[in-house]
Amino acid sequence: MDRKEAAVSFLTLAGTGRVDEAYARFIAPGFVHHNTYFRGDRESLRSAMAQAHERSPNKLVDVKRVVAEGDLVVTHSRIVRGDPAEPDIAVVHVFRFDGDKVVELWDVGQPVAADSPNENGAF
Repeated sequence: MDRKEAAVSFLTLAGTGRVDEAYARFIAPGFVHHNTYFRGDRESLRSAMAQAHERSPNKLVDVKRVVAEGDLVVTHSRIVRGDPAEPDIAVVHVFRFDGDKVVELWDVGQPVAADSPNENGAF
């Protein structure tokens, strides 16, 4: 499996509640992340992902684009939360790999406005 496939598989597994499997397959022991809402260690993000699935069990991660260069993979995704009261989210993840494992992760996101004046949309 190449790194692009690994990044998409990680997001798909984690997004459907299979967080432990996603971590076992793709996340390095010394993994760090840069999500400012949680501590930067491996376990804090794993726990937050599991809790997010409990709150939104019908969530879908729809990866629209994947770009890879060297040890970096970037994904552009639509997170469909499965609750009409909550907007979808546009998210960009930047994965840094060492071999076949993710050692570092950045993510940025924004709600997808239902009434955006932008005729091009978020995707």
